[in-house]
Amino acid sequence: MRAVSESLYNDNVVEVEVEVAEEDTPLILGLEPTALIDYIARVDWSLLDGIIIGERGGAIDVSIEELEHILREVESYNVLKMAGGSVSNTIRGLSAGFGVSCGLVGAYGDDEQGRLYVANMISSGVDVSRLIAKKGPTGRCVCLVDALSGGRTMRPCFSNVATLQAEELNREDFKGFKWLVIRFGIYSLEITKAAIKIAKQEGVFISMDLASFETVRDYRQSLVELLESGDIDLCFGNEDEARELLRDHDNDHDPIPEDALEFLGEKCKWAVVTLGPNGCMAKHGGETVRVPATGDGKVIDTTGAGDLFMSGFLYGLVKGLSLEECCKVGSCSGGSVVRSLGAQVTPENWHWMAQQMQIQALPLPPTATNWSRRKF
Repeated sequence: MRAVSESLYNDNVVEVEVEVAEEDTPLILGLEPTALIDYIARVDWSLLDGIIIGERGGAIDVSIEELEHILREVESYNVLKMAGGSVSNTIRGLSAGFGVSCGLVGAYGDDEQGRLYVANMISSGVDVSRLIAKKGPTGRCVCLVDALSGGRTMRPCFSNVATLQAEELNREDFKGFKWLVIRFGIYSLEITKAAIKIAKQEGVFISMDLASFETVRDYRQSLVELLESGDIDLCFGNEDEARELLRDHDNDHDPIPEDALEFLGEKCKWAVVTLGPNGCMAKHGGETVRVPATGDGKVIDTTGAGDLFMSGFLYGLVKGLSLEECCKVGSCSGGSVVRSLGAQVTPENWHWMAQQMQIQALPLPPTATNWSRRKF
């Protein structure tokens, strides 16, 4: 089933043909307490040394002044604006790419960025009826992409932004969903815990992303406590996050991803560690699988690779695929987003994903036959 809507995309109004999920039953809900707009620029990697604080490749919060300074430094580049946020990227991928009925619960600001965020989600077929417009600015994030390797460094700003509070969560918003997608973060931990509590009361499974290696490093104790609660059913982490999860700061031992997978597998029903170009590993009960990366090595921008991997993996779970097949679908969708700039997959790259799924004899989503007919 398709619908056509007008939407803002990088400050332009475009007509988008959206594949709407055939089923009315909602499946996956994303928690995005603070809506975010990404400002994405493909730059010379050497530029980063002079304009960012912290390590390359990660994601640490910056002040408004720091954010504005970075934006001024890259204004000569072609800066792409689109809805961002890890959870939003995953939900958008599930809805637009896989035709899964999805919604978001959260808040956005009463500004141009907030309107762009909502329009982008609507154009991807996401149910935004649970999003609240609030006074204040919408969150912003600068994503600096190395023009040579495609590696990205992210600097989000959440100063005084419109944010959903724990007491604003409504139990009705969770009814009927099968999964709740969350991202670990210390500043959103209160509302995350409140959402988990409501979700569990409604029999909803919880999927959590480890966010970034800096977040894991700095707030490991809070993260481990959340994992040990037994409420997290599925946990995703990349290789760097996995190492930080088990790193012993008292010696030089460098944990390997296999150790982290085993640790996460003891706390969660499903555990996944992504390994970039080396594929991924996953564990469920007594089963452990390792799957190679999908694709031809073409990498323009790694922004959203993990988020879109989660889209594919979750699609596999709700469709009852095996653990190995879930990983393969995740590898296909994660590989699709790195082929262009930004965390939103282009129609051409969704088509590429469908081709890769066919090669691996994976069941295609209902959207697969329509990508060649989409228009932007």
